Amino acid sequence: MNYGICPLSVVPLRSASSDSSEMVSQLLFGEMVEVIDRKGKNWSKVRCAWDNYIGWVDTKQIKPITPTEFEEYQNNFACSIELMQGAMTKEHSVPVTIGASLPKYDGMNFSLNGTSFTFSGQAVVPSELKPNSDLLIKIARRYLYAPYQWGGRSPFGIDCSGFTQIIFKMLGIRLPRDSAQQVEVGEMVDFVEQAQAGDLAFFENKKGVITHVGLLLDDGKIIHASGQVRIDKIDHFGIFNVDSEKYTHKLRVTKRILQTLPKRIKEESPDENEMTNQVEIF
Repeated sequence: MNYGICPLSVVPLRSASSDSSEMVSQLLFGEMVEVIDRKGKNWSKVRCAWDNYIGWVDTKQIKPITPTEFEEYQNNFACSIELMQGAMTKEHSVPVTIGASLPKYDGMNFSLNGTSFTFSGQAVVPSELKPNSDLLIKIARRYLYAPYQWGGRSPFGIDCSGFTQIIFKMLGIRLPRDSAQQVEVGEMVDFVEQAQAGDLAFFENKKGVITHVGLLLDDGKIIHASGQVRIDKIDHFGIFNVDSEKYTHKLRVTKRILQTLPKRIKEESPDENEMTNQVEIF
């Protein structure tokens, strides 16, 4: 089995083995893939390790890693929470976006594909965090005004489900890539009035297909990617755009993710001081 890791800031994942094909998602720095097929020397069909999403990537834009490294990096990584920060080697710097993975990060250094990096920005270690809505929303707000981009997962272009997936990733919670898949996760909330901050709201098009998702805030508001990452009002009808003063998305269902997580075993829980320090960086 062949494995790879993304050594660049943001790499497009495409629907077919061509630079002109649709970008369906992106790999961020440090994210890993399983190579399941190849087309010549230039293209690799990959399955993303985080969400099992499948697409084509330019082979030159991933670096091979061993099965041992793949296993070591799976749950031993930090996530950058800087919108953009350089990761330094002795010879060069790689710009790293928020949500990128830093394998085997020790608070200052990490290693990727045999190269040692120094990272002086802020980062969180998902395995050391206790997921909660306050932390989730603080992370989400860092993306405000990021432009909408179909298939995007970075602050320089992100779609609605890429936005929700990445912010939950930084708490160590795996969500599928697309909104129609994410709606299958979590516990149903019967009425939006019963929803809590941190719940996900899903919206349907005229054909009844789930096409949009956003993160609920307090006071009847939602943060979501539509044109840009923005905050709007929400009620049982859907999203009310505060700029155009009209409804833009029809509410279908609300799901609770955080309370459906399995409880940590006490002996495996991170040190409380470590968790406090992670939260204080916000």
